Amino acid sequence: MIHVVIVAPTPALRAGLRALLAEANVEIAGAVSSLADPAGLPAAADVILAADESVLIDADHVLGEEPRHAALLLTDDARQADVLRRLPLTAWGILTHDVSAAELAAAIHAVAQGLIVLAPELALRLLHPRQPLEEPAGEPLTARERDVLELVSQGLSNKQIAQRLQISEHTVKFHLSSIFAKLGVSSRTEAVNRGARQGIITL
Repeated sequence: MIHVVIVAPTPALRAGLRALLAEANVEIAGAVSSLADPAGLPAAADVILAADESVLIDADHVLGEEPRHAALLLTDDARQADVLRRLPLTAWGILTHDVSAAELAAAIHAVAQGLIVLAPELALRLLHPRQPLEEPAGEPLTARERDVLELVSQGLSNKQIAQRLQISEHTVKFHLSSIFAKLGVSSRTEAVNRGARQGIITL
């Protein structure tokens, strides 16, 4: 039996995901608001079902260095694949928020077996050579991500950014991963240059 932990910020979302999994032939190992929830990540969990990318903050710290879990993220942003690839996971998948119960069940079983799962429309966005991922296209940086990018442009380290914004270094790393994914870049320098060209920050 596959053990699933539901990670969703609100009770309504957690209840909705429980309902979707009612016929999925899986065991719900727990339901928490975030991976940093005081209840912790259940030891028996095989698959993390994340309601959106916001609940993955501090994921790299919580998951540890040795991959032990698979993750399935519900989002309409194909660029979150870059975030998931950087996490210590045995496998991962991305489905859109309008996923059906049958699709969700199939995806959970697939990632539990070590497979990568992508919703067809998200896979096309990632693979189509004429649709580069570097444009934000309706996925602008959040206010906190802009703050982080602004401080990166000033040459601050992750530790200094964490101190300035009064957040953890792990949270800074999460924001940077999201920034890289949204801007379609792979380094801090590229992120600053692209952010400046797009008017997100001022150099």
